[in-house]
Amino acid sequence: MAKIFKPHRVSRRQTRVAGGRQISPPTHPLMRLLDYGHQYRKKIWQATTYSILNKLFDLAPPWLIGVALDVVVKQQDSIIAQWGVKDVFGQFFILSFLTVIIWILESVFQYAYDRLWRNLAQDIQHDLRLDAYEHLQELELAYFEERSTGGLMSILSDDINQLERFLDVGANDILQVVTTVIIIGGAFFILAPSVAWMAMLPIPFILWGSFAFQNLLAPRYADVREKVGLLNSRLANNLSGITTIKSFTSEDYEILRLAQESEAYRRSNTKAIQLSAAFVPLIRMLILVSFTALLLFGGIAAVNGKISVGTYSVLLFLVQRLLWPLTRLGETFDQYQRAMASTNRVMNLLDTPIAIHTGEIHLPTDTVRGELEFRNVTFAYKDRSPVVENLSLQIPAGQTIAIVGSTGSGKSTLVKLLLRLYEVQSGTIALDGIDIQQLNLQDLRRCIGLVSQDVFLFHGSVAENIAYGSFDASDDEIMTIAKVAEAHEFIVRLPQGYETIVGERGQKLSGGQRQRIAIARAILKNPPILILDEATSAVDNETEAAIQRSLEHITVNRTTIAIAHRLSTIRNADCIYVMEYGQFVESGTHQELLEKNGVYASLWRVQSGLR
Repeated sequence: MAKIFKPHRVSRRQTRVAGGRQISPPTHPLMRLLDYGHQYRKKIWQATTYSILNKLFDLAPPWLIGVALDVVVKQQDSIIAQWGVKDVFGQFFILSFLTVIIWILESVFQYAYDRLWRNLAQDIQHDLRLDAYEHLQELELAYFEERSTGGLMSILSDDINQLERFLDVGANDILQVVTTVIIIGGAFFILAPSVAWMAMLPIPFILWGSFAFQNLLAPRYADVREKVGLLNSRLANNLSGITTIKSFTSEDYEILRLAQESEAYRRSNTKAIQLSAAFVPLIRMLILVSFTALLLFGGIAAVNGKISVGTYSVLLFLVQRLLWPLTRLGETFDQYQRAMASTNRVMNLLDTPIAIHTGEIHLPTDTVRGELEFRNVTFAYKDRSPVVENLSLQIPAGQTIAIVGSTGSGKSTLVKLLLRLYEVQSGTIALDGIDIQQLNLQDLRRCIGLVSQDVFLFHGSVAENIAYGSFDASDDEIMTIAKVAEAHEFIVRLPQGYETIVGERGQKLSGGQRQRIAIARAILKNPPILILDEATSAVDNETEAAIQRSLEHITVNRTTIAIAHRLSTIRNADCIYVMEYGQFVESGTHQELLEKNGVYASLWRVQSGLR
């Protein structure tokens, strides 16, 4: 079997908050992004410098053309002749040399800024996705119950990719447009102040229009991001439930529902496109006014000798270099608004407060005795009445206790509270006499092995799934544990044995096979506390009997909590608790509860066919 990869966990967020300082996050999405990426400031400044230098050298050729015309017209009286080079060939040689140098430097800086911006986009995308996912993992279960998997996937994938696309090209485009306006605007006022205003006249209107469009587009793109999240949610939900869709022949119904979500996304995009598409044509009309005015009045000024022919040609070239790039502002602002809408969604996720915080007390697994105590515990899910109310329970170390009761009585909720997947609203839960809220959260969960009724297997091999959480387990250990869990026999009959890929969620295996792998996974962890939440509900009677024999050995000197509907699986527990409406109504051994002739005895008679 292939060696299981053992991850080394490093908290990424801790490296991003200097000295644990709590800093109020800025509200504008761009400021939020810059605040997040403060560790990239050096790279951002480098990329910004290269973008500006590239644009400076990119704007030089029109000046060279003007100088060349000046040489042709004035020859020994040209600008270069004033440097002491009177020979025309020598002047053109100098121009050629400067052209080569300028083009080389322009290319060098283009390579430099392109590489830096694109790598920066990849770095930020990578870090942002990992940070968002790490933060997501630390949020309580209630957060996930109120949101769809597809919506969260949209944030982690599509929104972060949208941001990457803007950083790839959009940031550089904005910098180069600003550089162009400053450099060429200055050149105009130096070369021909009398006509410079003609070129600069539309710029305030263009900038005003750009910001106005930006404000109008922002809510439209926010709606687009929301709609794509709902669409992804529908797709993820349907793909997960494809078996149910097929078995109920509801393909047409689901296509109709998907079409509604897709149509809403299309309409939302259409509204944004209708506005963004109008930007460039309007800018072109403003540019037309400026270019025409300069062509006419600048030409007359050149004829009248107010400006030289070379200067006039430079101005005509420069006005195009100044104004035509502004038409790309529409596309750039379009990218910008999409990116900012996505940034808001990602940053809102990162700013979601963590409700369940780790404690300071470390508890190595090998020191845990496994004594548990619930003291007057009350808990209710959001906007619901209490599931568990003023409940107390003491479990001595090393004992096996069972909890039975009707569906919804609160049995599985106790397990979630013990694992701190939810926080108790009043009362305390103690492990070895220590309030679990004071314990390091990872230490707490490491010492508890959970086998749930709803088994989740990862896409990977059987061996990888058994060793999940025990990543340094050897092949022999994996195989030995699989035998204990009565899984080895069916595993070796699989096409590739322990290397067989189980498929997403373990869909290539039967329910009983998945459950036996889950039991093996929990046993391999070797926790001092073992929780079996309907752990044998999906196996046949023969396999159940075999697993029960194994559990008799596994639970020795280990605190075990068994939650079951099938009473035959827990009849040998040291103590059985009967739970109804968040309270224990009966407790005792199997025989003691039968003698009480109460709720448990009634359930036993029903399941054993005695009435």
